[in-house]
Amino acid sequence: MAKKHHITLRQEFDEHDGPDTKYIVITDNDFPIATARMYPLDGRSVMIGRVVVLPEYRRQGIGTMVVSECEDWAEELGYSRAVVESRENKVGFYEQMLYEVRGGAVDGDTFRCIRMEKDL
Repeated sequence: MAKKHHITLRQEFDEHDGPDTKYIVITDNDFPIATARMYPLDGRSVMIGRVVVLPEYRRQGIGTMVVSECEDWAEELGYSRAVVESRENKVGFYEQMLYEVRGGAVDGDTFRCIRMEKDL
């Protein structure tokens, strides 16, 4: 799903992919069309990331659905805060989901990101 940005499969998995990491995959007739992962930051917060929707499925509410499912799952697991590191051009998407900017931009391996948080 990250071919557009030339992210290899090896780069897609990192030190945050472990036994406590949770993944959500949305399918259309068994074909994966959207994904996200979340992992604990501490006893209160989870990081939601790797949110991707295939281009032909965008603007249909699927991105909102996958993030909302992560938030619901995090609440079920006892977390009360969700954190995302949004690409600069996606900040508006997360603001619509009531995330607030917390801190400045961070340069990642591939993207410049803005840290955003939301109470669940």
